[in-house]
Amino acid sequence: MNKRFENKVVVITGGSDGIGLVTARHFAAEGAQVYITGRRQPLLDEAVTAIGHGAIGVQGDVASSADLDRLYARIQHDHGKVDVVFANAGIHESMPLETIDEAHVDRMLGVNLKGLIFTVQKALPLMAAGGAVVLMGSSAGSKGIPDQSLYNASKAAVRSLARSWTVDLKERGIRVNTIAPGGTETRLIRGFLDAQPGFEDTLVQAVPLGRLGQPDEIARAVLFLASTESSYVAGAELLVDGGYVAV
Repeated sequence: MNKRFENKVVVITGGSDGIGLVTARHFAAEGAQVYITGRRQPLLDEAVTAIGHGAIGVQGDVASSADLDRLYARIQHDHGKVDVVFANAGIHESMPLETIDEAHVDRMLGVNLKGLIFTVQKALPLMAAGGAVVLMGSSAGSKGIPDQSLYNASKAAVRSLARSWTVDLKERGIRVNTIAPGGTETRLIRGFLDAQPGFEDTLVQAVPLGRLGQPDEIARAVLFLASTESSYVAGAELLVDGGYVAV
């Protein structure tokens, strides 16, 4: 087993389930000291046990600046540094344009944009040259998927942030990239697909590889972007979607 992240401190928001959890397990297996966040303490506790390798869970919501401050204060106390941030936490809601209300906008952008922005900003005092930031985007940011315009827009904005932050942080030697999965077999998407009869078949038919992705496939791509193997990759969006956007 490679130990690409030996003695590295890795922060993963939304790490108690789905892609975040599987990615945390990969980082830990490669030697990282992993910190994960999640809103629900019981699920967070289960995730820490599943990850092993001394992983630490810090309960919190990325939409809360106070919760993020508490996370980084803990890491400052424990290690005094952050080497990798995987800003993974996000929500998905389907809602036609005609029914979007202020609560929906506040909820979606509060997590997918505000939470992501401050997850990265508040990590910067602990990051040095050679640090890596991976943002959770989505293939939806490149497509006009019906009835989820706000979600699509939030993920398109993430792609833009990676570009801008690459310029903002170039003098500090911190790389920023976006991972953009397509439909991936997680508990979150399974609940969505099961509530939309026929949508899974439509989605799979639009994917050249003819299937949903697996969290493990996304996790391996995240580790690539976080490692020195991608040392000349910056400001990029890595689509891991079975060809959904490209074809």
